[in-house]
Amino acid sequence: MKITLSYGKEGLPIEVPDRNLVKVLRMAENPVIANPEADVQKKIDAPTGCQPLSEMAAGKRSACIVISDITRPVPNRVILTPVLETLEKSGIPRDKITILVATGLHRPNEGEELVTLLGPDIPKAYRIVNHRGRDLASHEYLGETPLYNAPIYVDREFIKADLRIATGLIEPHFMAGYSGGRKAVFPGICAFESIKVLHGPEPMAHKKAVECVIEGNPVHSEALHVAKKVRVDFIVNVTLNERRQITGVFAGDLEEAHDEGVRFMSAQCRSEMDAPVDAVITSAAGFPLDLTFYQTVKGMTAAAGILRERGVVIIASRCAEGIGSPEFTRLILETESCEGFLADIRKPGVYTLDQWQLQKLCSVLEKHEVWLYSDGIDLETQKKLFVTPMESVEEGIARVKARFGENARIAVIPEGPYVYAALKK
Repeated sequence: MKITLSYGKEGLPIEVPDRNLVKVLRMAENPVIANPEADVQKKIDAPTGCQPLSEMAAGKRSACIVISDITRPVPNRVILTPVLETLEKSGIPRDKITILVATGLHRPNEGEELVTLLGPDIPKAYRIVNHRGRDLASHEYLGETPLYNAPIYVDREFIKADLRIATGLIEPHFMAGYSGGRKAVFPGICAFESIKVLHGPEPMAHKKAVECVIEGNPVHSEALHVAKKVRVDFIVNVTLNERRQITGVFAGDLEEAHDEGVRFMSAQCRSEMDAPVDAVITSAAGFPLDLTFYQTVKGMTAAAGILRERGVVIIASRCAEGIGSPEFTRLILETESCEGFLADIRKPGVYTLDQWQLQKLCSVLEKHEVWLYSDGIDLETQKKLFVTPMESVEEGIARVKARFGENARIAVIPEGPYVYAALKK
């Protein structure tokens, strides 16, 4: 069977023998919203759990809107156009509206990337600020979180605004259960000092800090505490299908609107298997998520749940920008073994930016192998990333058949981490 994996901007066609293909796991086909801007306007006029955005904005002198950065395919222009028009009609001057890019600890998005994020018109008309998580001086301290006593440092641009709005995409997330809602604030606009605790070894190792689990997930509950502490007045979140079309709009109260979106997305993204398979062929969901190996780890964790013991994740990811941040690149290239790394990060005072991603990779490697196809990282470097390089996905299929037999069971997840692959209970 011929299948196209999400890979870069173009996709990657592969062929899987019919005798080996058990299932292609995809999202449910929910109806596409025909006029998404009109639907956003409808939802902000009649939101979930709070008064309309126009009423919230009345009498306010300033507003700050948090948006996701370039690593997320959020349709920001569609979301922002009705929101910005509503704010201005409600009396907030355009020059008192700030769009804050929630980079977390990622690099800033500037120049042409802002056009990619927002379209050509919004960057010309509004003040846009990149969050800089390593600049502690640009944050306000708001106390500590209840579970892990993480210091709460939030970007001052958001705190000083009279009206505080968070936008984003609801999708499975490999540590917070689902993205969206509170994640725009934590880690989106928090300082390194906050993130390093809540992305530390203990919360990352928690059995419920995984995809599609909210109840009992400490990463979710701590992030929600931070967002409530800073006071998010209004959220606008969307869900997308595999073609990046909007299937749902959820707006209003931080918790109630996000819960509504999570319920919708949990039904859309879940795809089940009757029994484990020998190998899963998957992706990092294509551009923009597969820009780096760092982000590619999300595709590995999402696929591992349907594998047999010592099964194989075959993942295709372009990695056009290489491994990731300088810190993550240096960390993974200098790490000799997962065992040594996991022991080191539990020692007092040992911490490296982005170590949580390597911890999640190691959690997959404890039970399975990962084979990588990427034309963005040379094969010799790939060997240092705890993966087995492949020159093609078809080469990986041949290796799987050599290991598990001619009738090896293979599943395919073309959209990688956007699909929640699970075994039927």
